[in-house]
Amino acid sequence: QVQLVESGGGLVQAGGSLRLSCVASGRTFSPFAVGWFRQTPGKEREFVSRITWSSGSTNYAESVQGRFSISKDNAKNTVYLQMNSLTVEDTAVYYCGTRTLFGTWGSWGQGTQVNVSS
Repeated sequence: QVQLVESGGGLVQAGGSLRLSCVASGRTFSPFAVGWFRQTPGKEREFVSRITWSSGSTNYAESVQGRFSISKDNAKNTVYLQMNSLTVEDTAVYYCGTRTLFGTWGSWGQGTQVNVSS
């Protein structure tokens, strides 16, 4: 079974940047897609971005379109989330997960905290 570990979070000022990493371990890693989600207290987990593992097709939530960029390194079993022009609304715990072709997200990592100060 796949295990995911997120890293790269921290405290940044509004307008700054962070790059998050999601590293997968397991005997076989070949999901349909890897995605980033975020969650704040009192809110449901929110989709941020995803990338298909085979073709590299990307999608973004409207709230991060033009500011965030998702990428991957298949040889390293790693997905990245480059976060630019950060705002306080981006403050959250960021999680990565995998999705099968049937469309269910799972295999969540432990999350990494992103705090954006004004």
